Amino acid sequence: MTTQDTIAALARGDVRVAEPDGDDWRVNADVQAAILDYFREREMEPSEVGPFEYHDKIPLKSGYAKLGVRVVPPATARFGAFLSRGVVLMPSYVNIGAWVGPNTMVDTWATVGSGAQIGANVHLAGGVGIGGVLEPPGARPVIVEDGAFLGSRCIVVEGVRIGREAVLAPNVTLTASVPIIDVTGDEPVEYRGYVPPRSIVVPGTRPKEFPAGTYNLSCALIIGRRSEATDLKTSLNDALREYEIGG
Repeated sequence: MTTQDTIAALARGDVRVAEPDGDDWRVNADVQAAILDYFREREMEPSEVGPFEYHDKIPLKSGYAKLGVRVVPPATARFGAFLSRGVVLMPSYVNIGAWVGPNTMVDTWATVGSGAQIGANVHLAGGVGIGGVLEPPGARPVIVEDGAFLGSRCIVVEGVRIGREAVLAPNVTLTASVPIIDVTGDEPVEYRGYVPPRSIVVPGTRPKEFPAGTYNLSCALIIGRRSEATDLKTSLNDALREYEIGG
């Protein structure tokens, strides 16, 4: 398959940068390599869309009516991204290689980075930043699994995986090295780069000793789990009210 064929297959959803593999995910390094090759092969060229003018190497995605995708101006998706039926893009940005599942909302000024995998029925609230990961080929992209809710101004980068139906309160920042600490039991349980399914996560800090003194560094706290007894929307609302966090 040529580089162009691979990018076209990404745009159709026939191949993905990463895909579910049992309880884990498998990264397709050859697809990541093809995207990097595509950048090297392409030349800068202008394009016009209504009153907007662009100058870039990667063409824009098109044909949204046929795809069943709602795109509110000036939302932008690059060719090589895949948007499933029922996706809504408020004024936002989706980069090449990203995969966005059915009925997901990408809210105003949210960004979905290159290669990121966003599941079905996800809500990326206003200003959410999903980082892109393409290199080195084989590196895991950011993964947000089905039914998750990321509150306003959350940042998720460096291949962090958000488990299904997890809830991140506004302003949670997760990198591969930020501690994610479950404080719901008698003893803390620490994760790195992974939020377990149905977790409710809020921003936190914890002290660290330095030669100049003790300072608080950022972490994230798992403070509860979404209820199994309610549907997706009700569970989300109940979680936000019960733990006094907003969306």
